[in-house]
Amino acid sequence: MTQPPSQQPPQGGFGAPQEPQGTPQPPPQPQSPPAAPPQMPPGPPQTPPPAQPGYGYPAPGAQPGYGYPQAPGQQAPGPYAQQPGPYGAPSGPYAQQPGPYGQQPGPYGQQPGYGYPQQQYPGAPAPGGSGGGPFKGKPAVVIGAALAALLVVGGGIFLLTSGDDEEKPVSKPTGGTVEPSTSPSIDQGDGKGDGREANDDLNAGRKDGEAKVLWLTKNDIDLPRNGADVYGPWIVGDTLVKGMYRSVVGYSVADGKEKWKLPLSTDLCAAPGTATADGKIVIGVKNGTTDKATCADLQMVDLNTGKAGWKKPVKKNGNFDLLSDIGIAISGDTVAVGRTSNSNAYRVSDGKELFGNPSSGCKPFAFAGGPKLIAAASCPTEYGEDPQNQIQEIDPTTGKAKWTYQPKLGWEVDKVYSVSPLVVSLTHSEDKKWGILALKEDGTLRSQLISDKGDKLSVDCGGGFVVFGGHLEGCTGLAADANTFYMMTEDDTSGSARTNKVIAFNLNTGKTKWKSAAPAERTMKPLRMEGGNVLVYLEPSYDKGGAIATIAPTGGAPKVLLQHPDSTTQIENFFSSEIAYAGGRSFVVSNRVSASNDEEEKEQTTMMAFGK
Repeated sequence: MTQPPSQQPPQGGFGAPQEPQGTPQPPPQPQSPPAAPPQMPPGPPQTPPPAQPGYGYPAPGAQPGYGYPQAPGQQAPGPYAQQPGPYGAPSGPYAQQPGPYGQQPGPYGQQPGYGYPQQQYPGAPAPGGSGGGPFKGKPAVVIGAALAALLVVGGGIFLLTSGDDEEKPVSKPTGGTVEPSTSPSIDQGDGKGDGREANDDLNAGRKDGEAKVLWLTKNDIDLPRNGADVYGPWIVGDTLVKGMYRSVVGYSVADGKEKWKLPLSTDLCAAPGTATADGKIVIGVKNGTTDKATCADLQMVDLNTGKAGWKKPVKKNGNFDLLSDIGIAISGDTVAVGRTSNSNAYRVSDGKELFGNPSSGCKPFAFAGGPKLIAAASCPTEYGEDPQNQIQEIDPTTGKAKWTYQPKLGWEVDKVYSVSPLVVSLTHSEDKKWGILALKEDGTLRSQLISDKGDKLSVDCGGGFVVFGGHLEGCTGLAADANTFYMMTEDDTSGSARTNKVIAFNLNTGKTKWKSAAPAERTMKPLRMEGGNVLVYLEPSYDKGGAIATIAPTGGAPKVLLQHPDSTTQIENFFSSEIAYAGGRSFVVSNRVSASNDEEEKEQTTMMAFGK
């Protein structure tokens, strides 16, 4: 989870630009924005920080995740620094820079003429580089890992790692979902079944105060030679749902038993991070079984029952629409489908097309869903010019932009870390710079995140290599409430074992509010907000089980809610995984299944559940 020395960026303010790696030159101090700045493009972001894989990511030779913004060093010029601004202004924070109230474009903008290595435990000696910023090496096969898990609270579906406060549902709860059952009804982990076939008692070595292993599942699907990505998990009522290869399966959160299984005729190839309030999603499936098949069909699935709804092909927008590497996002009853310079949107409930690609101007190519529908759009430029992107809030019914924020030429929208509040990552691929901005409800600039000297920030964005646009969702290791954004640092390996911190940023100023250190020889990552606190996962070490903990909104040491057994730490350390916490239980879900032969493949542990 560390980076080679050659990839370490110069010290600087997080989100501020830096020179390409290998030639670090700390730039000048950034200026702070006025209390109510006009529309401003994102500042030239910094060099992608040294990569650090998140939970479940391997360590020697680990593979970096696509879109991992990493930490900065000494404060460097941000959007307001004395250098040409995103619009080419000569100097100063707002010198001759058009904002949303000036020469800002309208809704569609201006028109121009294989397998994963085993994770290295935090308590073990640190190996060489892995993980990464947006420009680090990227593994070739990981798309499903880039999904945010969902949590059901009070009948509504909530993003587990989207950064939204748990009191804000993706949409208003309905009677269509069921409240999760409680832990007393769970398998007590005696090794006799209920979700696993093992003959050993996984709780035999459990110590006082530790949680029980409630259940464990192994792979029962014959996969292709290179394995398959796992999509999800989504938790709807008392059902945990995940998809892989050619099926979507619902499991009981109480005992891990299969409740339903939906077979698919072709490969699952895309899925959203959020579901509708009544537990429905739309997934992407390939339009055939040959090597020429593309991810071009949509299939609606009811996560409560496992029943398939409507199915239809994505409408192709002309001969240049390759339908390659589509990204799917859901907001309300709308599912938006993005890919390179193209998009379509459909009604989740019945599949009716709601809107398509604009005929001219800037065109949305990727979406992030949840309480709002946020789009990244690409705009026409002269031949040879750098790309021009926009950030838009889209009306999920009409497709019209409610507001538009345009960064400087060359700065591309990378990921949306949080929809509400809106926090966005942007990169400049040619200059290898990267930055994070917070925007207000009306799309104007709120702040640029600037870290303290020496704090190297990290985020997990799935580990996939996305060649053509489309994926704004899927980053974990983040949390947010109305005025604060929480991120983890990359691992500090200067001591005898790895450790890291969670840092809280004031969204109104972009500055650090507080830092919370992980316990000695441990690392931790934010999951989401719960009851006003930051819910975090303390990652397992070579001799210590993982744990679910909280950090108070004012900072301080993490308080453990659920300590996983030390005796099962080697099982808990999946190659790569997602963490979910609901109803007092924690779930560790492998996000890729792969092995060298069929026998090993069917011995792969795919899920573990813990509870009291």
